[in-house]
Amino acid sequence: MNDAEAPLIEVVGLQAFYGRRRILHGVDFSVRRGEIRVIMGGSGSGKSTLLRHLIGLQRPVAGSVRILGVDAGRASARELLAVRRRLGVSFQGGALITSMSVGDNVALPLREHTALDETTIRIMSRLKLEFVNLGGFHDLMPSQLSGGMTKRAALARAIVMDPELLFFDEPSAGLDPVVSAELDELILRLRDALRMTIVVVTHELESAFRIADRITVLDQGDILAEGSVAEVRASADERIQDLLHRRPRPVEVDVDDYLRRLTDEDG
Repeated sequence: MNDAEAPLIEVVGLQAFYGRRRILHGVDFSVRRGEIRVIMGGSGSGKSTLLRHLIGLQRPVAGSVRILGVDAGRASARELLAVRRRLGVSFQGGALITSMSVGDNVALPLREHTALDETTIRIMSRLKLEFVNLGGFHDLMPSQLSGGMTKRAALARAIVMDPELLFFDEPSAGLDPVVSAELDELILRLRDALRMTIVVVTHELESAFRIADRITVLDQGDILAEGSVAEVRASADERIQDLLHRRPRPVEVDVDDYLRRLTDEDG
C-alpha cells in the first residue's frame, strides 16, 4: 500500500480505562484520506475518549493508534507535537480565548508554530475567516459573537494552518436547525475545496446523515456498526435502530454488581 492509500488514522485493539472502569473494548478503526468520517453513539458510548486518542491527547494503554503514520503510543513528546501541528481541532464550545479578538484567535496557531511575518499572518487568518463567512468580523471579541459565529470562528482557527486532518467535536450542539445546516455545508466545502480529511463526533442524526461518507457507531465502548449512511440506516441491530429512532432502552440491573458498588470500600 503506497502513502496515498494508507489510512491517515489506524486504530487496532484500542482499550481505554478510567480507574478500573474500561471505556473502550478493543476498538478497531481507520480513516482514509479525503473522507468525512462521523463517529456516533449515545452518551457514555466512548466517543469523547476515542477522540482524545485520535488527536494524541491520550496515549493508549492497550492496543495501538497511528496518526499520520506515527505510533502515538511509542512517539516521543516532540514527535507527537509535530503530528499535532498537522491536525486541526474545533472544540465543542469553540474554546476561543475571550481576552483576544476573533482575528487574533484565528492567527494564534500561525504565531505559535510558524516564522511568518505579521502581514502574511493577518492575510492568512482573514482568508480563513472569509472562508467561514466571517469576513470583516476580525476585530470583534468572542463575547460579541452568536453561538453559530463562535463555532465558525473556532473552525477558522482550526483550519488556518491547512491541516491534513480536521476534527470536530459536536459541531451542531446548541445551534438552531438553520445554523446547523450552514455548518454542515461548511464541512462539505472543506472536504471538496480544501481536500481535507475530516472526523466529526456528533449525536445529531440529521447532520451525520448529511455529511458522512462513512459512519462509525459506538455503543458502551464497542463498535456496533461501520459503513455508509445507507448501510447504517439499514442495520438490523436493535441497538442501532433504538439510536436512530430515539427509542429508550429498558434499564437492566445486575444485582450482584449493584451490591458490590454499594459495599466496595475502594470505590
